[in-house]
Amino acid sequence: MAKGTLSIHTENILPIIKKWLYSDKDIFVRELVSNATDAIQKCKVLREHNECQALDTEFRIDITIDKQARTLTFTDTGIGMSADEVEKYIAQVSFSGAEEFLGKYSSQDEKDQIIGHFGLGFYSAYMVAEKVTIDTLSYRDGSQPVLWSCDGSSSYELDSGTRTSRGTAITLFVDKDNDEFLEEARIRAILQQYCSFLPIPITLNGSQINEKEPLWIKPASECTPQDYLDFYHTLYPLEPDPIFWVHLNVDYPFHLKGILYFPKITSRFEWNKSQVKLFCNRVFVSDNCKDLIPDYLMVLRGAIDSPDIPLNVSRSYLQMDRTVRQLSTHLAKKVSDRLNALYTNEKETFLSAWPDIEMIVKLGILQDEKFYERSKEFLVWKTLQGEWTTAHDYQERHKDTYNGKIFYTSDDKNISPFLELYKEKGIEVLQATSPVDTPLMNFLEDKLSGARFQRIDGAIDETILDTSREKTLLDPEGKTEASRIADFIRSTLNIEKTEVEAKSLAADNVPAILVVDEQMRRMRETFALTQQANASLFTPKLTFVVNTNSKLIQSLYGLKDKEPNLAKEIVQHLYELSLLSQKELAPSALSSFITRSSKVLESLVELNAAT
Repeated sequence: MAKGTLSIHTENILPIIKKWLYSDKDIFVRELVSNATDAIQKCKVLREHNECQALDTEFRIDITIDKQARTLTFTDTGIGMSADEVEKYIAQVSFSGAEEFLGKYSSQDEKDQIIGHFGLGFYSAYMVAEKVTIDTLSYRDGSQPVLWSCDGSSSYELDSGTRTSRGTAITLFVDKDNDEFLEEARIRAILQQYCSFLPIPITLNGSQINEKEPLWIKPASECTPQDYLDFYHTLYPLEPDPIFWVHLNVDYPFHLKGILYFPKITSRFEWNKSQVKLFCNRVFVSDNCKDLIPDYLMVLRGAIDSPDIPLNVSRSYLQMDRTVRQLSTHLAKKVSDRLNALYTNEKETFLSAWPDIEMIVKLGILQDEKFYERSKEFLVWKTLQGEWTTAHDYQERHKDTYNGKIFYTSDDKNISPFLELYKEKGIEVLQATSPVDTPLMNFLEDKLSGARFQRIDGAIDETILDTSREKTLLDPEGKTEASRIADFIRSTLNIEKTEVEAKSLAADNVPAILVVDEQMRRMRETFALTQQANASLFTPKLTFVVNTNSKLIQSLYGLKDKEPNLAKEIVQHLYELSLLSQKELAPSALSSFITRSSKVLESLVELNAAT
């Protein structure tokens, strides 16, 4: 059996790095600035070990553009390299100097953390350059400057350099296809995107780029509300002020810092687009954190910085693993803890923000069992009287009168004719106008013992009947007046799929109402929400209920023999009015409804004139 060693040659790997490793060419700016930052951070760590003499005022990264010479130069005042180190770290593709350094030294100062991981970042320069030179001088006493030069092939030259002070200057000779990277505005935009929060002063043609430190590195106790607002507008300059925020600081089982903001929901809000900015050691990685942020928290804004997040080799996006799943779970816990604290300690602030956060809370409950357990105490509902309550508290208040029912309305304008009936009886009704309330109620009915949500138009509940005025007297044929009224309406309408009932309702000014079966309506709304099937195929059971205490119904019943045609038109008109109030009237029927309305009014006027 023959054995061998895999051999990787630069003539094979450099084209891969140049064309396929990085999705965007502008990444090279981030990589070279990150390397320069690491070189300075290493210098600071060595200073802690008394191996390097350096002042903080010396540390800087300067980027200069020479359009005439077609060069872009990145200069740092870091530890520099000797000839041997250039051979080791540059000539050996993918050798990570950061890993070797961290194996030997460590710093307790968070600001001195090393960014680099893979050792490939330098070669991203060849995406835009036909030639790259490195002019470097090591921090070690007696070191000689070194000049490395390579045109992107497998050959390079190593000669004496010109530097007289510690540090490195990397010069890119930009090729003719990448003129954009010789424009100051283009480089500035890239630096502002990726490097705005790096800890070393970065200048472009003498103008500093990173003047603000990221707020997430400060303890929450040292941050004012204005600090949070200012930082939010640094991240999202055109957004309105956020509602509130969560300051993250995690040390175990992973390291993570950040600030998550609850944004103000506007009509142009993009619910499904991740807007949280992901950083790794203060270097921007991506604004797509879909794997790190649970779906129901995708609406949040802000920044997360963690050295522990697993990135792909180009540091462009997350790679799913156990750490990412742990981070996702922890973020959800932090958010629910913040909401719970706000509800407990600043209830008015919480309630005023509820319209903007209720969708987050409700989706979280539906998607995450643990989130439900942590948030059920602040899942609130507003009553028609303007009070706030939880479903559990509602149950407790009415356990002896409502038999576990929780009455609600989806009418956000409070114009439903049913409301008159419930107000007449003083029944507490919740407002449920969110598009996810239907699946949420199905979920809560399994969680709350004995609870049953009932929309006020989902059934004729005994609580809205006036039993003292029921038409129960039997005629010679053994029928009550109520049953005769129902027979008249039923035969006049002659609609197979709609039931007709005559009831003694509590409010006299409600002539008729349409009841939409609760469970069938929920099924239709759920399918419409999930788009799993055509919701129109799920036609709910309808019941047309006329009020035997209404003067209109009584007069209509008396009209059936004198003016049968007019009586029929009025019955049909009442039915279509009830359909319209329930948004069940088909758009195609609107024209005939308007025509009938005019016809009925005309007939009534003529009848009145004749009498």
